Amino acid sequence: MRRLTTAAAIIAALALAIAAPAHAVTFHDGHGLQVLSVKQVDSRLVALKVKTAALPDPANIYILFPPGYDANATTSYPVFYLLHGTSGTASDWTLQGNAEKVIGNRQLITVMPDIALNDGGGGWCSDWPNGAQSWERFHIKQLIPWVDSNLRTIQSRAGRAIAGLSQGGFCSLSYAARHPDLFGTALGYSGAPDIYYDPDARVGAEGVINATEVGLDHVAPNTFFGNPVTDGINWAAHDPATLAENLRSTRMYMYWGNGQPGPFDSPSTGLLGAIGIEGMIWRDNNDFQARLDSLGIPAYFDDYGPGTHSWPYWTRDLGWSIDKVMSDFANPAPAPSPFTYTSADDSYALYGWRVAMHRTAREFSTLTAARRSFSLAGSGSGTVTTAPLYRPRTRYRITLSGDRVAKHSLVIRAGRAGRLHIAVPLGPSNPYQQDTAQADATGTAVYTTNVRIGRR
Repeated sequence: MRRLTTAAAIIAALALAIAAPAHAVTFHDGHGLQVLSVKQVDSRLVALKVKTAALPDPANIYILFPPGYDANATTSYPVFYLLHGTSGTASDWTLQGNAEKVIGNRQLITVMPDIALNDGGGGWCSDWPNGAQSWERFHIKQLIPWVDSNLRTIQSRAGRAIAGLSQGGFCSLSYAARHPDLFGTALGYSGAPDIYYDPDARVGAEGVINATEVGLDHVAPNTFFGNPVTDGINWAAHDPATLAENLRSTRMYMYWGNGQPGPFDSPSTGLLGAIGIEGMIWRDNNDFQARLDSLGIPAYFDDYGPGTHSWPYWTRDLGWSIDKVMSDFANPAPAPSPFTYTSADDSYALYGWRVAMHRTAREFSTLTAARRSFSLAGSGSGTVTTAPLYRPRTRYRITLSGDRVAKHSLVIRAGRAGRLHIAVPLGPSNPYQQDTAQADATGTAVYTTNVRIGRR
């Protein structure tokens, strides 16, 4: 009897081991996210619901683990952030895009978060000016550090890639342009990487975004970015085409069709909307390609011809590109040095550097930074905090010169963390916000100040 009992216990234990999830992760609250529920979809796929002050309702997150995640307890994995499109939800890539099969046994963690609430139209991955929804805060400030704190991840741009379809394709390129220190690779599948820079793309993007706001999210037009007449700078500040220089060191892969029925379409599938939207996408991506080509920024473009705005093509795009993503993880591009970064935000931080601008009206500023020197362009003044590159408590001679700044030197002591805090004068503040009628009439002046750093 004891032998039978022991045998039964062994069989039961084996059954539990076989049925147990492959990852065995306990998810903890943190970084502004409260875990409301965790559901095991299958042995590798987990569905979570989280609460955040950044959004008025809970958001969904699907996480696909690589085979052997739990067995390889000391291995850290790259993370592939995969975004759905308009009127979608976090489960779309697994239920409609067959992502689990396409990704297969590749050794990476795939994170698929909501970019829309309750299957709504979505928020175009912006922090809305009215404060009602803060998607960038959720994705960038909360989700990424939460994933890194809960899972064994490679916590650098070399170990992160981001991709998305349609609206999610805009998001992936916008986030990569606004945060080039977070993502080494960015992909767009029938995305919209130009919503402001080119006039023809701007008209189409504004129409689609306004339709999403009014028809799907049931909010006023121009909720996501503000009025393009009075707040054009905010549209430009999120536009990958405008911010193209920020993407110079990002590996990019873009896929789109021309809207004509292709190999996965049939007359019975109701193609009118899918044809029209992909036709606009074709124009948008060609504008973006021309923009990158004019700047000499490398990227992979696949204008594959016939194909509509529908799931079979995005599934194929994922299949075509996933090994490129894995290759980039295996052979990551180094972080750029020096680097150049443009932003319209009042303050920003990347690669360990921080900038706070002091000016009358919102406009773009540009930081170009290396170890022994940097330059800041804009108007008014800025406070630059360097990366921790210097010997703590050591004095450094700082030499400034610029368009409106006579050459002069001062001595600054590095802080305990090896950072220098440097006030950088530029020139008179522009009185009008950039990209407004008043600024267009008077011009937006840009002043550059160069700063050299040497030992005293």
